[in-house]
Amino acid sequence: GGSFQNGFHLSAISSPSPSPGKVNLTHPHLLSLFFLLMFSQQKWMFIYCISSSCRKGAMLLNSAIAVVATVIMYISKPTHSFELILVARFLFGFGAGLGLNVHTIYLGESSPKKIRGMVTVTATTFMSLGKLLGQFAGLREILGREECWNILLCIPAFFCVVQLAILPFFPDAPRYILIEKGNTQQCRKALQCLWGPGDYKLEIEEMLAEQAVIGEEHNKSVLDLLRDKHLHWQVLSMLVINGCIQFSGISAYLRHPYRTTYILNIIRYVTLGIGASEVLISITCGLFIESVGRRALMWRGFGGMSAIMALITVTLYLKDYSSVIPYTTVILIFLFFIFYGGGPAGVAPSLINEIFIQSYRPAAFVFVGFLRWLGFTMLGFIFPFLIVNRSNSKFVDFSSFCCFSSYFSKVCMAVTQDVQY
Repeated sequence: GGSFQNGFHLSAISSPSPSPGKVNLTHPHLLSLFFLLMFSQQKWMFIYCISSSCRKGAMLLNSAIAVVATVIMYISKPTHSFELILVARFLFGFGAGLGLNVHTIYLGESSPKKIRGMVTVTATTFMSLGKLLGQFAGLREILGREECWNILLCIPAFFCVVQLAILPFFPDAPRYILIEKGNTQQCRKALQCLWGPGDYKLEIEEMLAEQAVIGEEHNKSVLDLLRDKHLHWQVLSMLVINGCIQFSGISAYLRHPYRTTYILNIIRYVTLGIGASEVLISITCGLFIESVGRRALMWRGFGGMSAIMALITVTLYLKDYSSVIPYTTVILIFLFFIFYGGGPAGVAPSLINEIFIQSYRPAAFVFVGFLRWLGFTMLGFIFPFLIVNRSNSKFVDFSSFCCFSSYFSKVCMAVTQDVQY
């Protein structure tokens, strides 16, 4: 019901398989801009939902919205209503974005300090699981057919119903209960429910200290985040890391290498394998994030991505010299996703939770989400021109972004594990 929805809807209807037909879009760039504005609006609504309800309440609201969207989507086919499809897709988009952010914040504010990173990485793991299930269910042999598309898009509703049934029996995030609601007794009960029996005096004292710093001002806006001079370094860190993630080539890997590796007939199965490897490496990242450290995983992940993008450039230039080279490119793409999932993808959500205090955390997620979709849109505008003008050398640009982010992460990124918020 949280990050799983985001992953599923990103992959379920975006199969990389070659299509025999073409869709005529009169203004494709305007459509891209529309999607950016839609997700930006969802980010502002995220702050409203967080401010007007508790963390658990926002997650339940998100699941309820997804169930309503599922019902609308399912009845849109027998009623032949295109308007219902638009409404359902808009609600799905709203729920997917809201669920990812609230899920990550809830985990970060509910987990013990010693395993906070490992717990937060599970949001990325479930997002990867959603992508994998979307890729699998989207195969033509499963539900990727014209007569089954409405059933395909309704699959995540099952997990939303499960969340609606189970989540009410869990407490809200302890940090939210104490810092924003000021209820020490309920906070202690929530800690005992989630962490087991104990007094948790030290943890409550740390939360009270943060509450004293925040005062009466809760849930700052994005403008407050950008104006606060004490947070400029944190904002710059998020700008560099998340900007470089979008321009690392992660969104473009399906658009060009596969078209030049002579494996068009098995693209969808290769993508399924990449999805499975992404799940496995996300789980591995969760196991090692506390012992290895966020900074080490981040700079090594970006460094590996930079080296692999440079190697992909070489293989694309040499693809006509040997029939083995195209399959080498596929192996490199697998390795690229291993470094991505074990580094930036796993560490970034935990980092946002840890370098911002309670009052600025929702605004930070809005800011990062805006950067994410702005990067998607900019890359959508730029990449077609890179294909025409730079040919295979465009992957050197992606390698440069990864190299810069690796250096920035190693030199400038703070160590946050076992540190109080």
